[in-house]
Amino acid sequence: MLYTIVGVDVPDSLERRLAARPAHLGRLSALQDEGRLLLAGPFPALDSADPGPAGFTGSLIVAEFDSLATAQAWADADPYVAAGVYAGVSVKPFKKVLPA
Repeated sequence: MLYTIVGVDVPDSLERRLAARPAHLGRLSALQDEGRLLLAGPFPALDSADPGPAGFTGSLIVAEFDSLATAQAWADADPYVAAGVYAGVSVKPFKKVLPA
């Protein structure tokens, strides 16, 4: 089943986010290689693809996991969590309807 993982950044987390980004992207690449990643990306703090020093306010991941518990465990082990980028992470089941 698909699950959404939404991480909400702590204020002024850009430096920590950039430091942890390679490890974070590595885990996402593994999901992609396994055919389990639907989409992933950050929420820019400004209405711009490149918010510069304003940074980001969080991230969204939609991926396939065996269960909610598995998705939660995967999210809890994210390098952004360990680096203190995220103030919190929510994981919810997701039903994709469109595009078909």
